[in-house]
Amino acid sequence: MPDNNANKNEMPTARLDAVRDRIARAAREAGRRPGDVVLIAVSKTFGEEAICPLLDAGQRVFGENRVQEAARKWPALRERYSDIELHLIGPLQTNKLDDALGLFDVFHTLDRPKLAEALVKAREKGRTLPRLFVQVNTGDEPQKAGLAPKDVDGFLARCRDEWALDIEGLMCIPPVDEEPALHFALLDKIARRNGLTGLSMGMSGDFETAVKLGATHVRVGSALFGVRA
Repeated sequence: MPDNNANKNEMPTARLDAVRDRIARAAREAGRRPGDVVLIAVSKTFGEEAICPLLDAGQRVFGENRVQEAARKWPALRERYSDIELHLIGPLQTNKLDDALGLFDVFHTLDRPKLAEALVKAREKGRTLPRLFVQVNTGDEPQKAGLAPKDVDGFLARCRDEWALDIEGLMCIPPVDEEPALHFALLDKIARRNGLTGLSMGMSGDFETAVKLGATHVRVGSALFGVRA
C-alpha cells in the first residue's frame, strides 16, 4: 500500500508524478480514461515555495479551504501562470462571497439555501458565477458542513427550478472512521438520480478508491505537499 504521507525529502515533481500514475492506474482498472479525472492539488497552508514546483511541472488545478488565505497567495501566482484553475473546497460564509467570486473558478461547497440565494443576488448584480458542486454530508456528521443525503434532491430541485443555478456535481468528505467506498457509492447514486455527472470525492488516503467509484475530481494535499505542520 503506498505511503500517503509523502516523504518531505522527496522532490515535489516526483510526488506529483506518483499521484498522477496512481490516478491513471486506478482509472484503467475501473475501465475509465485517466484524463476524465481532474487532480486538484490542495495547497492550503502551503506557500509559493511549495506550489511553484508543481506549477512548473504543469499542474494547473489547485484547491484552497479559506478565502483569505487564497487572496494572499493566488493573485500574484496568476500573474505568472495565467491558466490556473482555483477551486474552493472549504465552507463559504456569505459575507466572504464577494471576495470568493473574484478568486475561485469552482465552488465545491454549496450547501444551503442562504448561500444559493446570495449567489443569485450576485448574478443579478452582474457577477459571473463559478462552476458549482453541492456538498453532501454523507455521514450525517453534526460537526461537518453539507446537506443531509435526504435533503439533497429537494435542494437540487430548488437550484434548478427556483434559482436557475447550474449545478455540475456533488462533493463529499466521508467520516474518518468509516469505509469511504460506501460514501462514494452513495454520492454517485444521488448524483445519478439527479442527472449529475460531476463527483468531487477522494483525498490523499482514499483517492484511488474514489476514482474506481467514479470520481471526476480528487482533492489531494499531503500526498503532493507532505504532511502539514
